[in-house]
Amino acid sequence: MTTLGNTDLTWLNPPPHHAFGDNTLHVRTGKETDFWRETFYDFWRDNGHFLCRQVEGDFSAEVTVRGDYKVLYDQAGLMVRLSETHWVKAGIEFTDGLMYFSVVVTNDASDWSLVSIPASPDGIRIRLTRHAEAIRVQYLDASDGHWKPVRLAYFPPSKTVDVGMMCCSPQREGFEVTFSDFSVGAAISRELHD
Repeated sequence: MTTLGNTDLTWLNPPPHHAFGDNTLHVRTGKETDFWRETFYDFWRDNGHFLCRQVEGDFSAEVTVRGDYKVLYDQAGLMVRLSETHWVKAGIEFTDGLMYFSVVVTNDASDWSLVSIPASPDGIRIRLTRHAEAIRVQYLDASDGHWKPVRLAYFPPSKTVDVGMMCCSPQREGFEVTFSDFSVGAAISRELHD
């Protein structure tokens, strides 16, 4: 199992500032950072911050995210990445003055989905699971303690992928986010329903 205390994590696009604490990672983002490919906005960005490790086969990754969301598109969560053209990011994103659960699936071009969820000042726990050619996205509902489904998306089969913590601030710099209790372990059961 990988945790924040391990040294096998590496940065793609290191942020201007980050600090490790007691199983936490605090990040302050760089200017106009994002991961996006083409759709609707007609631009490509691959300069978001991503602290990751390589994982083989199926897995489940979890992290709790707490951020100082203030500006449009401030975002933080988990990412699974095969290449610049194939990745999934999922987490909390600030849109129209509210925090939404946001998922972007990119297979050459990006798509974007938003779900309104109860926001907690203590942050939100996110889980990404790889089941062969599928990525399953969930969040932990603090009100009832159950994992809620958000997305089941296609992802190209591969022997390995990079998985880890992602944050971006497409319209500013200095978005501050804290990740805690990051873990990567065996994939949860394939059962979708209790």
